Formats: sequence, C-alpha cells, structure tokens
Amino acid sequence: MTPSVRLANAPVSYGIFGDLSVAGVTTPAEVLTQMAQAGYAGSELGPPGFFGSVDDTVAAFAAAGLDAVGAYVPLHTQCPGPILDRDLDRMRRTLDELVALGGGLAILADEGDPRLLAHPRHSRDLGLDDAGWQQLIETVELARAEAQSRGLVTSFHPHIATYIERPWEIDRLLDGTGVPLCFDMAHIALGGGDPIADFLRWQERINHIHVKDVRTAVFEEAVTGGRRDFDTWWERLCVPLGSGDLPVDDFLRTVMRTGYGGWIVVEQDGPVVTSDTLPAVIADQAHNYRWLSNRLSPSTATNPK
Repeated sequence: MTPSVRLANAPVSYGIFGDLSVAGVTTPAEVLTQMAQAGYAGSELGPPGFFGSVDDTVAAFAAAGLDAVGAYVPLHTQCPGPILDRDLDRMRRTLDELVALGGGLAILADEGDPRLLAHPRHSRDLGLDDAGWQQLIETVELARAEAQSRGLVTSFHPHIATYIERPWEIDRLLDGTGVPLCFDMAHIALGGGDPIADFLRWQERINHIHVKDVRTAVFEEAVTGGRRDFDTWWERLCVPLGSGDLPVDDFLRTVMRTGYGGWIVVEQDGPVVTSDTLPAVIADQAHNYRWLSNRLSPSTATNPK
C-alpha cells in the first residue's frame, strides 16, 4: 500500500446505525477489535456515546490500537429550533470525543427531510430555495467554526436523499462555504455525478474519502418506483468491494495518481447486525481490507491490472 494512504472502517459497516445498541450481539469495543484484526488502522466513531463515556471511548480505541479518523455529524439544516439544537448538542458530544482522542474529522452532513427520502436523486424543483440555502450555509459555517474552536478539522459528506446530493448542490455548497469535502464515491455516483471526473474537479477541497460498492439496480428501482421505505431498500444496496457496479478500481487508480494522502474509509451500509449475521459481516470487512490493500500496493500503483 502507498505510504501516504491509510485504511479505516466505520461502525456502519458492521450494521450499526444511529443510537442502535449492539447488546446481545457484540460490544462496541469488540467492533473495533474486529477492525484491527482485519488490518484496518483506524475507525470512524459511530453515534455520539456509542462507546460509552468519553473516557470509555478513548480506552476502546487504545485497546484496539486504532486511530480515530472522524465522526459523522448529521444536521437537520432546514429545521432551526429544537431539532437542530438537539443535533448541535449531539455534535458537541462528538467533538468532546474527538478532542479526547487527539483529533479526527467532524464530518458534517445535511439530514434532508421525509420528502427527499421518497425522492432520492431529486429534481431541481425539490431542492432548496435561496432562503433554504442561506439557512444551510449558516448552519454549516456555525458547526465548522465550533469544531475549529476546539482545534478540529471538518469535512462535509454529500448524501443521497438530502439537500446536498446532486453535483450542482455540492458546487453551491463549496462556493458558499469554506468546508472541505468528504468524497463518498457511491453517493456521488447515485446522485448523478461521475465519481472519477468529480473527484478530479473537486480534489483541492477533498480531505476524506469513503469507498463503497453498490447494486445500481436496487437504487434505480427505488427511484423509478417512488419507494418511500428508504431504510428497507438501502439495506440491500451496498455489497462487498468488487462485487457491485461502481468503477472502484478506476477510482482508486485516479486517487493514487493525484497523490492523495488522507484516509480511505470503507462504508458498506447493510442491515442491522444480528447474532446470525455478525460472522458474515466480519468476513465482508476482512475481504474489503484485503481487496483495497491489493489495489493500493506500490506495484499496483505503478502497473495496475
């Protein structure tokens, strides 16, 4: 693997979402141990408080020997008031964890609304008006400033079924804020972008990369069918690297040619983990590490197959 690139994973790859407890299936600390045994050097944090207290979080990462590379921070940018205030309070808990762990990115993201959940890859008429854009930009800059005041760096994660989903929305976000970009190749592709051309177009703003592979037919069926059960069809979307429809090999070669020197994080969203599915989930993430390592080795970088 090229010395400048390091591989990480995230609890979401192990079927952990939101405030989900894994009691009776595994433990948060054991999830980190499984990542380390697979070969990963770091992990994102998962929801605030997932590992327990701030001290518990530090202890879990230290025991696994992993670096904390960042944490996803969802913000309902169009819901000023109690909902956004709750999000910001949760963000502050995440910032406490990151500071105690010695750093890592606060990965900001819009949360959209129920209307967008039913219209992934939405048309322009469902996007924000000027007032909505002003609200989003002010919220992102507020969060970015608060993270910076704690000595932390931010990134922004475009996401399907949110107000920062389509390429022109990402352009407007980058034009209107100073926030760097977390480039998730699958969300870019599903949002109508080109993961290779757009990576090159935005590379000066990219400070974090998420890699996933997907079955595009699952997404297209959800779009054309107007499905409103987002969580149900999303569980079927992601697959182990190399078994989906995205040009992951070409994307990685492009990333390597640019000299990118940050983290590459696997995110293989899937169903909520159970005792029956945990062994397969662990095996998938070990496969993903090997698959990436083989493609990021120095020999592959100079003579890709």
